[in-house]
Amino acid sequence: MNVLIVHESMFGNTHQIASAVAEGMRQGGADGDVRVVHVDDAPTAIADDVGLLLVGGPTHGFSMTRPQTRQDAATKGATPAREGVREWIATVAPRPGLPVVTFDTRVHVKMLPGSAASAAAKALRHRGFDRAERGETFWVEDVAGPVVEGELDRAREWGVKLAARVSHGVS
Repeated sequence: MNVLIVHESMFGNTHQIASAVAEGMRQGGADGDVRVVHVDDAPTAIADDVGLLLVGGPTHGFSMTRPQTRQDAATKGATPAREGVREWIATVAPRPGLPVVTFDTRVHVKMLPGSAASAAAKALRHRGFDRAERGETFWVEDVAGPVVEGELDRAREWGVKLAARVSHGVS
């Protein structure tokens, strides 16, 4: 079964996490192709041979990015996507029954609510991806990063767990 990992990354942190998850899935024996695709290059129709879709992005303003938050990030040196995960979800053709798991990156601040992963899972379910669920949050030290020490290892471990889940048909 093929896996597609669609991610949005402006400072490179979410891309690092997406790549580490893909490495973990390969190490965990995911059979099939595990592709990491930036949201700018993501398909709006998920191929029939994709058996698991992962969607990840940074948390901005307690949720997925918006044009204003991407512009603000650009003023801080980011390279924003043309459109974010939010806009991609609004255009992707739904595939009922396809397992979808979301993830996000964010600065670790105590008691700070909101998560791009939660918002993306809800938006995907609303779009028609009835098996969308919230996955993991991965921590960055500051808006521009870097990824907190140990989080890339944790992302690889999560990828191994996802590969086992998929190979046992539990997705």
